[in-house]
Formats: sequence, structure tokens, C-alpha cells
Amino acid sequence: MDFETLLSYQWGVMMPEFIILGVAVALSLIDLFMPEDRNRRLLGLFAFVGVAVSFVSLLGLWTTGVTSILDDTFRLDSFAKSFKALLLIGSALVLLLAIHYEPNERIAYRGEFYYLFLTALLGAMMMASSGDLITLFVGLELLSISSYILVAIRKKHTLANEAALKYVITGSIATAITLFGMSYIFGFTGSTNIKEIAQQLASTYDENHQYILSVAFLLTFIGLSFKLAAAPFHMWAPDVYQGATTPVVSFLSVVSKTAGFIIVLRLIVSVFAQTPAGSSASMLMTLAPYIAFLAGATMIIGNTIALRQRNVKRMLAYSSVAHAGYVLVAFASLSMFMFEAIWFYLLAYLFMTIGAFAILQVVSKHHDDEDISVFAGLYRRSPLMAIAMTIFLLSLAGIPGTAGFIGKMNIFLGAFIVEPAHYVLASIMVITTVISYVYYFGIFVQMFFRPVEHTHRLEWPPGVVTVVVVCIIGTVALGVFPNIAYDFLAPFQHFSDFLQ
Repeated sequence: MDFETLLSYQWGVMMPEFIILGVAVALSLIDLFMPEDRNRRLLGLFAFVGVAVSFVSLLGLWTTGVTSILDDTFRLDSFAKSFKALLLIGSALVLLLAIHYEPNERIAYRGEFYYLFLTALLGAMMMASSGDLITLFVGLELLSISSYILVAIRKKHTLANEAALKYVITGSIATAITLFGMSYIFGFTGSTNIKEIAQQLASTYDENHQYILSVAFLLTFIGLSFKLAAAPFHMWAPDVYQGATTPVVSFLSVVSKTAGFIIVLRLIVSVFAQTPAGSSASMLMTLAPYIAFLAGATMIIGNTIALRQRNVKRMLAYSSVAHAGYVLVAFASLSMFMFEAIWFYLLAYLFMTIGAFAILQVVSKHHDDEDISVFAGLYRRSPLMAIAMTIFLLSLAGIPGTAGFIGKMNIFLGAFIVEPAHYVLASIMVITTVISYVYYFGIFVQMFFRPVEHTHRLEWPPGVVTVVVVCIIGTVALGVFPNIAYDFLAPFQHFSDFLQ
């Protein structure tokens, strides 16, 4: 590839990624030469500004048509733009939490957090725009390796070390399984380009080949299920959530999970959703019952085990598992509104989860504990924050008037508009949602009906207050006026350019 060819590419479509990369490199150099006694909070503000500028540059590309560069290894389409918006919004909110995160034990490597965070974000953004198995895997590994280090950022904390070790081991196994599945796809088609793979699989059909493709599908999907924390591949989530810092947990719960669904949709749907010539159904439709089983098991296991948790982070970890199951219902249904339903639910989940973790960050620091009892009497000590936490929990539970309800309703209705309808899966979704009321409402009981142990008021940093206010506005607005989100996606025409 000569210099003139490089100059001919439309590099402007990668501007959001270039901004994140530039800020990450700048932060690493600034941190290297900054005196050790200087507060690293300025680095966090710099990172936040970088994410904000990247989001603005993404909005500048919002009406740009499908653009492919570097031999279709990087694609800017409606899917990439919409999911990058989720990643950047979630990352900006998490950075505000991180700037004001002051643990009781000192973190020696505070500056590293911010540029490792940005490299993880960069990996997720590359996955959203990837059009090739190689760049998709590189983005996945950039996200994963950065996440391992972020979990272990508290070097002398026992639970953090244990969590990081479990995360690395399970993550490495998942990566190996995913790569093994990808190797079958490459070996069968002789190409790593996702578009070429899809075209080749759609043009050929052989009964003997279907077994190989089924193995490739199951291996790839199982490996990616670890990233989604879908049962029974969720075993790392509770320990990692408990051992990691609250900003890192917020990142894993929202940004990393969104990235997991990005790679599932980008890879699985692109490659296996095509109906081969001579066949009556695509590989994805044929194997949809396996996805449905995984979704049902994930919802049941996540919600039932959460009932027994006293540690709020572990409770929210199993809640996160359950929510992955809800999103998998949309994926198993394969309705014509699947992309919109998943995107909306992940947006709603972003606001209600980060908001809940923001309040938990302050309350748990004050008590130096994460037991559910730390919320006792919160309404008397900080009534506005108790009301805010109530809104987030109601949304997580799917109560009408909140974004969580609209998200669940979209997925629920999507399970019925397909043939055949997924009655069992929809029933499991309703039952497990009702089960979740028990542990969510347990926090209500603590906040409003338990005596106050400490009478002095809590101190709420401005960054945390900003996050809570933004998340409340997002949760309520999307619950009352859901068309706001769909108007945001209006230029994309139901993601019609996804497979172009």
C-alpha cells in the first residue's frame, strides 16, 4: 500500500477514535512527567473533555453515509454510530464518578486509571466499526486487557487481586474459545472480511457444511457469552464486581457489556443471519432455540441468586446477569426491530445502572462497607438521593413510567411479533422480572423503613451529583417520552445499512 493510497482514504470517519487515542497518549506522557505529589484529578478532567470532544465529532458524522476504509476493515455505518454514542455517553459518566472517587485506602497508581480506561474505550469503539475478524479481535483484546488491569488497580487490596485473577483466567479461556470459533469461520470461507464471509455463506449450501458452521457458531457465541456475563458463563461477575472499585464496576457493567453485545451483533448477525441458497432458514434462525435457552437460564439464575445477596455490588452483579438475559430475549426473537430494542434497552440500562452505582459509591465510602444495611435511613440523611435511588431501582425493576419499563416492553412485544412466537421465553421474562422486585425493594425497605445509624448528612461531590441528575433525567425522560431515543435513530432507517 503506497502513500498516495493512504492519503486517498477518508480518515475523517475515524476522528472519534483518533481523539480518544490522542488523549490517551497525552495522558500517559503527562502522568509520566507529573510530580508524584500532584493531584491526578486534572488527568480525569482531561480524559472527560477528550470523551466529550470525541462525542461531538461523532455527532458531526451522524448523517454521513456508509463509509468503508482500509479494505473494509473499518466501517462507519448506522450500527457503529449509534452504539459508539452509547459507549461515549457511558464513559463520560463513569469518568465523572472516577474523578471524585476517594477510597479509604490510597491508590498508588491513580494516573494510570484514566488512560487505561481510554484504551479500553478505544477497543470497544473499534469493535463497533470493525468489518474484519482481525480488527474485531484486536478491539476485543484491547478492551479485555485494559479491563483486567483496571480491576487490579488497587494493587494491595486482597479482594481486588482475587477478582483480577479470576477475571484474567475466565477471560483468557473465553478468548481462546472465541478465537477457536473464528478459526472455523476463516477455515471454511478462507477470508477474514465479515462482508465476504457473509456473501460466501449465503451463496453456498451443503448439509455437511452446516455441522461445521454450527460448531463455529456455538464456539464463538459461548466465548462471547463470558463478556456478556450470561449464565452459565457468569461466574466471574460477582467476585469482580465486589473486588473492583465502583467506577470500574460501572464501566464493566455498562460500557463493557455494551461492547459485548456489539461484537455479538456485528459478528453473529452479519455472518450467520444470511439464508443460504437452497435453504429455508438461516443458521441464526436454526440455532435460535439455543440462544433462547441461554436467555431463559440467564434470567432465572441471575434473579434467583440475587435474592440471597447482602453485598450490594454482588446483588447488582447478578442483576447485571439477569439484564443480559433480557437483552438476549431480543436477540433470540430476531424480530425486525431487534436492533432498536437492544439499543434502547442498553441506553436505559446505562442511565439506571450508573446512577445506582453513583449513589452506592458515596454511601459505601461513608460506611466503609457495601452491605445492604448501609442504605438504612438514607431518606432521613439525604432525602433527595434516596428518591433518586428509588427512581433507578424502579427502572431496574421495570416499573411503568421509567426507561426500564419501556425497554422491557419493547423486548417483550418483540418476542410475539415473530413466527413462531416465543411464549415460554416471554413468560420467563415476566416471572423473573417479578422475582427481581424482591431484592430491589429490599433496598427500599432499608432507605425508608430502617432506623438511622448515623445522623450526620452525607457529602455529595459535584461530579457525583451531576451524574445522578443526568441519569434521573435520562431514566424519566425515556420512560415518559421514549420517542426521544427513536428520533435520535431516525436517520438510520432501522439500521438498513448494517449488511451493505
